[in-house]
Amino acid sequence: MTANELSHIVIGKAIEVHTVLGPGLFERIYERALVVELENDGFAVQSQVELPVIYKGRDLDIGYRLDILIEKKLIIEVKSVTAFDEIHMSQLMTYLKLTGCPLGLLMNFNVPRMKHGIQRVVLGDPDQ
Repeated sequence: MTANELSHIVIGKAIEVHTVLGPGLFERIYERALVVELENDGFAVQSQVELPVIYKGRDLDIGYRLDILIEKKLIIEVKSVTAFDEIHMSQLMTYLKLTGCPLGLLMNFNVPRMKHGIQRVVLGDPDQ
């Protein structure tokens, strides 16, 4: 399954989570519920994945944690904010660069309709 195909399934699962829980909760709640949905369907899902930062060949021992990594192809960054900010997009772009994943989804669950809280970020060929 390609990252692109996977993203369509994940969006459906995010809509399901949002329908059941509604807006206004903490990010970690949505993250965990989305992980449960995906694991129930048999996907290889990792949450709170540590990403080391290497500077001139040295691990700075201060890394990032990406919210969800699915099948080592798709990164999900979960938010529960009033609106996306440029820093959210930059954060996801950094995760894509550090992992080599071609596609990421920025998902804001603090919206009336989930479809308005999703942004795709492509940094490679999502059809591979």
